[in-house]
Amino acid sequence: MYQFAKWKYWLVIIVMVVGTLYALPNVFGEGPALQLSRNDRQAMDQASADKVQGLLDADSIPVEASYTQKDRLVLRFKDSETQGKARTAIASHGEGEYLVALSTASRAPDWMRRWGIKPMSLGLDLRGGVHFVYEVDVEGAVVQAIDRLERDTRTTLRDKRIPYGAVTTVNDVVRVSLRSSDDLSKAQDALKTPDGGIQLTTSQSAEGPVIEMRMTPAEVKRRQDIAVQQNITTLRNRVDELGISEPIVTRQAVNRIVVQLPGVQDPNEAIRVLGATATLEFRLVDETNNPYEAEQTKRVPIGSKLLKERDGRPILLKRDIIATGEQLSDATSGFSEGSPEVNVQLDARGGQSMLEATRDNVGKRMAVVYIEKKQLAQGERCEGQRNGDLCTEEKVISAATIQSVLSSRFRITGLQAVESRELALLLRSGALAAPQTIVEQRSVGPSLGQDNIDRGIRAMAIGLLLTFAFMAVYYRAFGWIANLVLFSNLILTVGMLSMLQASLSLPGIAAVVFHMGIAVDANILIYERIREELRNGNSPLAAINVGFEKAFATIADSNVTTLIAGVVLFAFGTGTIRSFAIVMTLGIVTSLFTSVVGSRALVHAIWGRRRRLDHLSI
Repeated sequence: MYQFAKWKYWLVIIVMVVGTLYALPNVFGEGPALQLSRNDRQAMDQASADKVQGLLDADSIPVEASYTQKDRLVLRFKDSETQGKARTAIASHGEGEYLVALSTASRAPDWMRRWGIKPMSLGLDLRGGVHFVYEVDVEGAVVQAIDRLERDTRTTLRDKRIPYGAVTTVNDVVRVSLRSSDDLSKAQDALKTPDGGIQLTTSQSAEGPVIEMRMTPAEVKRRQDIAVQQNITTLRNRVDELGISEPIVTRQAVNRIVVQLPGVQDPNEAIRVLGATATLEFRLVDETNNPYEAEQTKRVPIGSKLLKERDGRPILLKRDIIATGEQLSDATSGFSEGSPEVNVQLDARGGQSMLEATRDNVGKRMAVVYIEKKQLAQGERCEGQRNGDLCTEEKVISAATIQSVLSSRFRITGLQAVESRELALLLRSGALAAPQTIVEQRSVGPSLGQDNIDRGIRAMAIGLLLTFAFMAVYYRAFGWIANLVLFSNLILTVGMLSMLQASLSLPGIAAVVFHMGIAVDANILIYERIREELRNGNSPLAAINVGFEKAFATIADSNVTTLIAGVVLFAFGTGTIRSFAIVMTLGIVTSLFTSVVGSRALVHAIWGRRRRLDHLSI
C-alpha cells in the first residue's frame, strides 16, 4: 500500500466537474438566430423586446428563445426559413428602429447562459460566413497626409501673420513661396515640426525665397502604418455596429487586412458597409457667383468649388472647409417631427470652427458635402472622379440657411430613413484613413461548415476508437484506465476552449487529434516503466509507485518542447495557425494533468489501497 494525498482526489473531481460543466453546452448545438440592436445606440430594454415580439406575433412567426446579450436582443428560431421570415418582418414593420444581423445562437438551457457558460466559438470554416482580404492604398494615405500638410501650412502662416505668395505641392513636396527674405526665419520656425518628421529646405527663386517641405522616410512609413491600423480600427467599429458576433479583423503583411465574419449569410451588406469610405465636409455656399454659368463655361471662380445637389442642380461652395468628418465625435440617426435626421456632435476644435463660421454668417447658407469612396463593380458607372476601380463621389446632401449660431451639436435633415441610418453608422465608426480594395473574397455556407464539423468529428472518433481498442488489448485493465483518462482529456480540452472562448477551426480539430496522441504517449511511458519494474522483480505496488515517479521527467521534457512549439506558432502565426496552436497548447496542459494526476488517482483508487497485491493486469 502506498500513500496518495486526499486533496489530489478532490482536485481531480473538482477539475472534472468544472470541465464537464463548461463542455456541456457544446452537446446542444446551435440554431439560426437574429441579433438586434437599436439604431439610436441605446441598450435593448424590455419594452423594445416586447415590441419586437409583437411584430413577430403579428405575422405568426414562432421564436424558440429570446434574451438580451451585450445590449442586443437575440432571437433564436427553429430553422433558417423562419429566421428569414423574422428578418423580413422586423425590417418591414420596425420603421428602421433596429439593426438586424443574421447569426446563430446556442440551444443550451437558459440557466447555462445566465451562468455565463457558453459553447466554444467556431471559426469561419466550421460555422460558415464570409472572408475578405482588403488591400490598403498606403501610398494614398501619404498623399492625403501631404494634402493636409499643405492646408495646415496655409493656416499656420495665416495665423502667424506671415505674408506668403503661394503654397503648392509638386511630386510630394510642399513649396511655400515667401514675399520677403525677412520672413524666412519666422516661417521656418512656424512650420518646423517637434518630432522632426518634416524636412525643411530653402532655396531662392525669381519671386523670392522658397521653403520646401517633404516627409522623411521614417515619417512616410509611420503614416502608412497609421493608415493600416486606423483602417483596422474603423473596420472593427463598423463590424460592431452591424451586430456581427465574434468577428476577426487582423493585419496581414504590410498593407493587407483580413476580415472574417462567422455566421454572416448575406455578404452584400457587409461589403457595402465595410468597404465604404464616407465622410462629411461643412462649407459655406458661394452666394455671389452663378453656379449655372460656372457649369456651362467650365470656369469655376477662384476660391470656390462646383458641386451638385441631390436633385442635380449645380451649386458653388467656398473652398475653405469649416469642419470635416474627422472632427466628428458622435453621430446618431433619429426622427424629428416625422422626418429622418442625423444628430452630429463635433470635437472641441470642430465646434470652435463651427461657432466662428456661423457667428459671422447668420442668414447665409451652409452646405453639407457627403464624400464617399467606393470600389466599383464590373460595369458600374462612376458619377464622380474615377481612379481605376475606385470612385470618389461628392454631393451636397443639405444646403440650409444658418438660422442661429451653431456650436459642437447640430443636426442634418433632408435625408431618407435608410440614408440617415447608414450615414450615422459610417460617421460614428470613423472614416477610413486610406482607400482599400477587396483582393480576395470567399464565402463558406452553413451547410459546408456543418459538413466540415461532421468530417472532423468522424475523423476524431475513428482515431479515438482505434486508440481505445489498441490500449484495451495491449494493456488490459490499465488500458481501460488510459482510455478513460483520454476521454477525460477530451472533455477538459473542450471545456477550456469554451471557458476561454477560443475560436476552433478545422486545423483546431486536427490539433485535438494530435494532442490525443501525445496524451496516449504519456500513459504508454508510465505503463512501460511499470512493466519494466515488474520484470526487475519489484512488487506490483512498488512498480506502480516507481513507474509514475520515474516516467514523469520524460513526460515533462517531451511536453515542454511541444509546448514551446505551440507558443511560437501562436506568437508568429495568424488565423487558423493560431487556432491549431491554441488547441495544441491547451491539450498539452490537460494531457499532463490527466495522464499524471488523473491516471494515478484512478490506479490508486483501484489497486493502491490493497495491502497485498500479487498481480497487475498490464
